[in-house]
Formats: sequence, structure tokens, C-alpha cells
Amino acid sequence: MSHSTRRTFVRSVVGTLAAAPLAMTGGVASAADAAALPSIESFFEEPTFGGAMLSPNGRSLAIRVSAKGEPSQLAVLDLDTMKPVIVAAFKEAGIRQVQWVNDRRLVFDLYSTWSGPGLYAVDRDGENFRQLVESVWSFFKAPDAGVPLLQGNTYLLDSLGKQDTDDVFVITPHEISKEKVDYIELRRLNTRTGRAQEVDSPLHSFGWVLDAEGVLRLAVTRLKNVVGVHLRDGDGGWKKITEFEELGPGWMRPSYIGHDGTVYVHAAHGDKSAVFTLDPVTGKLSEQPIARSADFDVHAGFVANSQKLLGLRYDIDAQVTQWLDADAKALQAKVDALLPATANRLQFPRRGNSPYLLVESFADQQPWVTQLFHRETGKLIRVGVSHPQIKPRQMGQTDFIRYKARDGLDIPAYITLPPGGAKKNLPMVVLVHGGPFMRGFSWQWDPEVQFLASRGYAVLQPEFRGSTGFGRRHFEAGWKQWGQAMQADLADGTRWAIGQGIADPKRICIAGASYGGYATLMGLIRDPDLYRCGINWVGVTDLNLLLKVSWSDLSDEYRRYGAPKLIGDPVADAAMFKEASPLENAARVTQPLLMAYGAKDLRVPLIHGEKFRDAVVRHNKQVQWVEYAEEGHGWSKAETRIDFWGRVEKFLAQNLAP
Repeated sequence: MSHSTRRTFVRSVVGTLAAAPLAMTGGVASAADAAALPSIESFFEEPTFGGAMLSPNGRSLAIRVSAKGEPSQLAVLDLDTMKPVIVAAFKEAGIRQVQWVNDRRLVFDLYSTWSGPGLYAVDRDGENFRQLVESVWSFFKAPDAGVPLLQGNTYLLDSLGKQDTDDVFVITPHEISKEKVDYIELRRLNTRTGRAQEVDSPLHSFGWVLDAEGVLRLAVTRLKNVVGVHLRDGDGGWKKITEFEELGPGWMRPSYIGHDGTVYVHAAHGDKSAVFTLDPVTGKLSEQPIARSADFDVHAGFVANSQKLLGLRYDIDAQVTQWLDADAKALQAKVDALLPATANRLQFPRRGNSPYLLVESFADQQPWVTQLFHRETGKLIRVGVSHPQIKPRQMGQTDFIRYKARDGLDIPAYITLPPGGAKKNLPMVVLVHGGPFMRGFSWQWDPEVQFLASRGYAVLQPEFRGSTGFGRRHFEAGWKQWGQAMQADLADGTRWAIGQGIADPKRICIAGASYGGYATLMGLIRDPDLYRCGINWVGVTDLNLLLKVSWSDLSDEYRRYGAPKLIGDPVADAAMFKEASPLENAARVTQPLLMAYGAKDLRVPLIHGEKFRDAVVRHNKQVQWVEYAEEGHGWSKAETRIDFWGRVEKFLAQNLAP
């Protein structure tokens, strides 16, 4: 089903559920309706059900579950008996990423926004638990002192291999040479013994692709600003098949190797990126891509079983799956017929004859629902819902739009309108994504957006220039434009919403985290006529601080080669850095401002917030400050999210009231 068709189904079916829409007064929920509003906790507590993953043979289901007020736990559901068992649960931290090692064993890490997440393994029955990587969490102890833990900055590799041994692949960054060129070690790690063995790959590798047998076949290197793609030849040596300047034209990113040895890569197709096959002998791309979009970059994930590639999954305005396998496509059609109100993502067992496949469903107004589909009976079995207290009729509707920037560039954006009541002259929050050189949003249920919509606010989410996913021209247009054209795109989007009659020009707040926090401050400085207030969390407050603070986690390679092209050079662009610095212009911020920072943030260290706070409070008495002692670059704890968004709710009610 095409996305546009799916959206129509979602609108029609979800609309029939909205028999009792919330009454709104001028877009803000009235006091009489407040008791009926979904609670802050229903949005920001740990999800009751945090997702699931089929075992390679399709006979077990690993799931993340959470009791009220508790961190997420890891459970395994036996699909033959339908009996679940908790296999890992800790009071101090929640389970984050989970992966099957083989049919019996799992590996997982923990939530943390300020330290390494660790790595741990356990059998599907809860036995043979083992810590593999160092962690700050004191409640974990290595069971075998004879095998040292891997250092804390060791992470699981995405590429899985065959999943028929107790081994996984992990990467650990190191620094060698006086130039501090990053060296990242790839190792094969046995999850039962904890022993690791280095895997041979070219020096300066930072990307790796395993084939279907779990053999490393492709590696990507970076030396200074030159990227090389290397293929392992039949004799076990490495052959460079192409090289290009990072951020330059002619780029290529190898992504997947099929069971027949076909190499799939992402590369440029005109202004957009697409998926091609690669001839390993000549290094030439296929004449035509196998996946492309006229309006969006295609950054695909590969859906496969042990026999073949089934399809490609990627985001355009919403997530879609392009099936290459006729049987998988037919199963998608059956599931969509059963679940016409949602977008439905299928997960297949890697091998075996299990009758089950996993279905993950979502919509803009519907949080994630996970079900099992039985191929023989055609029946669905409900497994879990991420946010069961959320009612779709209390959520807003999200649509993808484009508006014109002042220089004529098309700016993609998402606009979410609150449920029920008025759709015009609304208070609005301009929510700015972080990065900034990344894709910010996609069409799905988002707790932050829908929390704001449930309180009566329209939410505009611009994909300003520099955002990825919308073509090379759109990306490059944002280079060295912090506080300038990137900022103007936000203002132009705000004026578009006013011109459409959506936003009340006197009740607009700008908000965001990281780069979004920076853009919030610059919005208050550059466009004080547009924004009544601002909310900045973990935001950059000065470009020089961003690039020069020695204890941040920005790499020397990025400071030397990436930042000068994307952000600017602190010396050559000193005048621009000063003009685009919120800290240098703090005296111009006179509007109400809410600021929140994590004391253990390594990406945007606390000094950013402290310096700006000290500068702005000298003349602005409408500044609220909160510091979360155990948080980093974002909020990993449910209690932090609940506290922060409670403050946001009060702040907006004070400043955007009719």
C-alpha cells in the first residue's frame, strides 16, 4: 500500500474513534477539560512495552517490558507455549538495545546518555548471565575475574552475520599516532567466555559489512578527510575499489551483502541518494538504482532471511517497505487488510519454519502496537502496546507539508494540529530538531509532539536547510549557516503558519534540544517579533565553546575536517561566529526562557548553559533554569522526562494563554 493511501485509511478509521473530542478554548485546553487530558506520565514514563524481536528460528520473542515507575526489563516469550520469562531486570537502569546472538542467547546494553551503555549476555531462560563490557553501573560484577572486561567505549556492531555461534562483533575506538588519527578496533567477542579476538581490516577503518556467513567482506576507511571503500578479495587481502573526499561528490556507502554475494551500496542519484548494486570487480554501480525517490534521499535498511533479500525499508514522508519478494509483499497486503488504520512493519524469522511473523503498527495518533501474525490461520495475536493509556482521539493529526523559504528553497516540515476544537488562530510551538545535519522527524506517534498537541498547541517541525534526507542541495544549503539561513528557514515556517491562519501571531514559542536549543536562543535574538518565549534544553550557546571545550566528545577528526566545512572555522569565520553566538548576544534575549541541562553532558557540556544563564539573567528576570545532576545529552530517566515536561506545560500555559 502506498503511503498516501495508507494515510487516507488512518485518517478515516482513527477519525471514527474520535466520538468525544476534547473541547478547546482558543486552542488551549480549558480548566474543565484538564482532568480528562492524558497525564504527563502516560507520555513520558518508560514504555509499558518497548518493542520485540524474533529469534533467528522464529520460535521465541525477546521483548522489553516495564512495570509502572520501573526501568525496562528483558523478557523472552516462548511462542510454542506462549509462556514468558523475565531474563534480565535491574532497578538502577533500563534495558536498551537487544539482539539475538543465536536461537538461545541474547546480548543487550543499558540506557545512559552520559556514559558507555555496557554490554551483557544471557540465555533465553535467564541462565548464564555475563557482563562483557565495563559499565558505570555498580550492581554489575564480572563473574570471571580471569577474563578482563572490554573497555567501556565498546559497542555492538550493527552487521550481524549468520547468528549460529555464541559470537558477536564489537567495535572499540582507540587513538594512535601523534596526529590523533582515530583507530577503531573490530573484534569478534564470545558472549559465553568474554574472550575477544581482533578481526583483520584495513587501517583507519570505521565501517564494516559482514556477508551472510558472518565473514567481513567490506570495510570503509577514513584518513584525514579521504574515505576509501575496500573489498576483501579471494585470497583474504583487501582491494580499494573507490575513494572520495568526505562530504564531497562521488561518495558511496556499502550497506549490505546478499546471500548470492551481491553488494548493495548507497550512492548519489542526481540530487538524491539511492540504493544501487556494485560490481566488486570493476567498482562500478548498476546503471539504475533498485530503490530511489524523486523527493527524498533513500537510506534503506535491508529485510532478509537466510535465503534471500526480501525488501528494503526507508523513510520518505513516512516509513515504507519496498518488497522484492512476492510472498512477503502478499503477506504485507494481508496484514494491511486486517490493520487498515495503521502503518504496519513486518519482521520475519531469519530461518526455520516458524508460522509466525512480527507486526509492528503505528500512526500519527497511535503509539506502537506489536502483534504476532500466524501465516496459516491469518490471525493476529496482541503482544503489547508501548503507551496503553494513550487514546488516539486525544492525539493530534500530523501532516507532511512544504513551504517556501525567502530565497525560494522548498522547506519540508511536519505540522500537527491539536485534537478537536478550533483549527485556526492556535498557540503554536516551533519544535526544532537537533543535529543539525540529520533527518529530524518522520510520520509517526511522537510523545513530545503529541503531548503538546494534547494540551492544545499546534506543533511545527521544520526540516530546515542542512537537514539530511531531502537531497544534496538541501543539505549543502545549510553549510556554515548556523544562525543565518538555517535560522531564517524557521522564521519563514513560522510566518507560513501565521499566513495559513493556523498560528496566533502573538502566541508562538520556539523550542528544541541540542542544535534545537541553539536555534531557540537565536530565534529569540533574531526574530523577537515572532516568538513570545523559548524553551532550550541541552542547547549549544556558543560556536567557539562547541568546538574548543576540551572535555566534550567531539573528535579531533571532526574538529579538523568536518566542522570547518559544516559549521565554520573559528579563526577564518570569527566574525560570523560572534554574530551567530547566543552567548555574545545574550543581552538581546528579553522574552521568557526555560533552560534545562544535564550535568554529565559530554556533547554540549554544562558550561554552555551556565555561561548563557549567567549572561542573560543580568537583564532578564523571566529565565527559568533547571539542572539534572544524573543526566547527559538528553533525558534517559523517566522521572527527568516527567519533571521537565511538567515544567514545559506550566511555562507554556503562563506565556501562551489567550
